Amino acid sequence: MSSDAEYWDLACEKLIKQDRILKKIIPKFRDTGVVSRGDPFLTLARSIVGQQISVAAAQAVWNRFEASMNKVTPKNVIGIDPEEMRAAGLSYRKIEYVKDLADHFHTKGLAKTKWHALDDELVIKELTSIRGIGRWTAEMFLIFNLKRPDVLPLDDIGLLRAISLNYFSGEKVTRAEAREVAENWAPYRTVATWYLWRSIDPIPVDY
Repeated sequence: MSSDAEYWDLACEKLIKQDRILKKIIPKFRDTGVVSRGDPFLTLARSIVGQQISVAAAQAVWNRFEASMNKVTPKNVIGIDPEEMRAAGLSYRKIEYVKDLADHFHTKGLAKTKWHALDDELVIKELTSIRGIGRWTAEMFLIFNLKRPDVLPLDDIGLLRAISLNYFSGEKVTRAEAREVAENWAPYRTVATWYLWRSIDPIPVDY
């Protein structure tokens, strides 16, 4: 599914002109892009479930988790037995994190946050104050929920691997080297990241 982000087509055109690697990658996967779910809680819960596991594994766990209740909402997550979540494949630590996130949305006012009015770093600061949400998860929120155009998730193993394979012939890259490569993608580093993800895993990430 192509992206519903208004800047996506322009970004693709510019990146194809600016970057010799993306010039080859983007046309192969041009029919895919970021599509927001619109629900902040779902995006964050899915991101927590997907921490440090593959895209396919995360989707499998999420499908089982979703099947364990009528609908994944903060109220329903608060009420579900932790052992049912464990049976779906969530670790005990992730169960704690998802339940704590649900509590922040259901009783602590996080659902009323006007995310679109905050700049990227303020969103990250707000979210990383919650247990289980680090910078990577907050950046996934910026990409997949708020559809911010210039996010560079340097803690993402997949992105670093894609940069290594496409720009350094498979040599391991440092965050500093990855950041230097990505300077050429600004102000559309989100879009470049998306297509580099696709270059190593054709299954679209979906948070």
